[in-house]
Amino acid sequence: MKMLFEPVDLGGIKIKNRIMMAPMCMYSAKDGVVSPFHMAHLGARAVGGVGLIIVEATGVSPEGRISPYDAGIWNEKQATAFKPVVEFCKSCGSVMGIQLAHAGRKASTNAPWLGERPLKQEEGAWQVLAPSAIPFDAGYPVPKEMDGDDIKKVVKDFANAAKNADLAGFDVIEIHAAHGYLLNEFLSPISNKRKDKYGGSLENRTRLLLEIIEAIKSGSWPKNKPIFVRISAVDWVDGGFDLESSVALAKMLKNNGVSLIDCSSGGISPAAKMNIYSGYQLGFAKEIKEKAGIAVSGVGLITKPEFADFILSSGTADMVEMGRELLRNPYWPLNAAHKLGVDIEWPKQYLRAKL
Repeated sequence: MKMLFEPVDLGGIKIKNRIMMAPMCMYSAKDGVVSPFHMAHLGARAVGGVGLIIVEATGVSPEGRISPYDAGIWNEKQATAFKPVVEFCKSCGSVMGIQLAHAGRKASTNAPWLGERPLKQEEGAWQVLAPSAIPFDAGYPVPKEMDGDDIKKVVKDFANAAKNADLAGFDVIEIHAAHGYLLNEFLSPISNKRKDKYGGSLENRTRLLLEIIEAIKSGSWPKNKPIFVRISAVDWVDGGFDLESSVALAKMLKNNGVSLIDCSSGGISPAAKMNIYSGYQLGFAKEIKEKAGIAVSGVGLITKPEFADFILSSGTADMVEMGRELLRNPYWPLNAAHKLGVDIEWPKQYLRAKL
């Protein structure tokens, strides 16, 4: 048995293989309510054999969405719409996770195919929030520097979203603290210039994330369901969040009951200089895993089954996370098993095609 197809237990949840679908925004919801598209999109990856599916960045509040078309989980109507999607995917053997997100200063933008630019007032733009009144880039609105009430609301919104995620049947929640969105903005010294207890030292910059985790744990999220956190391990900007800070953060998260660190990078600034190649972020995952002693997922242009299996067998990561490759081929796990010579269970409806 290749490690790629060995089961793994993370936070008490058993996953049938080490293949994890990365959260990818589909910009196809209305008022935060997912559509039949999501059933087809996510269901295809479950039929295709993905062990753990993480649903796209899902807004914990209306103002926390990247765009007006993002999925949301701030009310029961949205949770109810997710329920049949989650139930179907789980019936195929996939574990279902959802990424809880607040876009911060990168909110109030249009969908990629509509220009991916900040919305105009006549298009329904809303006030964006951030730790400091620093816009993401030229042409982006100046965000409101969050006050104490704004911070308390965000903590409450994440806890409420976790409650609704449980109502929808999700097995895992992943807190989005990467890619330049709100929690990453608090973590990074590039975007966080606060002088209060939420800014300055690493301990202060991690405070909001840890408060959110505590609120989720003490709220309605069951103790037998794990919490993951996605981080940008480095900002790729001089003076930004770095790998040493990520290791320290990972230790804090482990001590606060987090089961896995999803190791991505970048997104805090358009000035980031990234060297991108297949597996370019795996070094971050390996160092965090070794130095913080916590499970990690490795992500970054991973396409080949042999490489995916090597990532696991070498001890670099505990899960292999894939995004664009699963968009291109929702049946990648079935094909990968065949290529690696592993006999796995196929959907009974597809057995006539098993090679």
